[in-house]
Amino acid sequence: MKGYNTNLASEYYVLATLYRLGFDAYITLGNKKGIDIILNLNDEKQLTIDVKGLQGTTLFPLDNVNEKADKPNHFIVFLSFLNKMDEISVVPEMFVIPHNKVKDFLYQNPKGNRKGINLSMLRNSAIDYKNNWNQLK
Repeated sequence: MKGYNTNLASEYYVLATLYRLGFDAYITLGNKKGIDIILNLNDEKQLTIDVKGLQGTTLFPLDNVNEKADKPNHFIVFLSFLNKMDEISVVPEMFVIPHNKVKDFLYQNPKGNRKGINLSMLRNSAIDYKNNWNQLK
């Protein structure tokens, strides 16, 4: 399956999850954007979400993320289909991480030309963020 399909499936999976939790959520359209979903919490507050989908269990690329920027109302949802993208019964692993905490889990390769977050790092060090949708309220 192509990576673009993984990203779309991931964005819609997160959107469906947000609807199930009662959020007022809207998906944005386009490619290479930093905001995939907008949440309206009330008339005065919005949150934004960037979804990072992965078919396998390795590295979530973060080439379009500026981890040094201060974005208190922005979250990144990391979603892995665990190498079972085509098995509909599989529930993906999801980690909801505030943008300002992403730097705590960041990996940069030795050449310095690629950055991302390893799924194993999230599993070991981001347990508090696994399926933690309550922090969006």
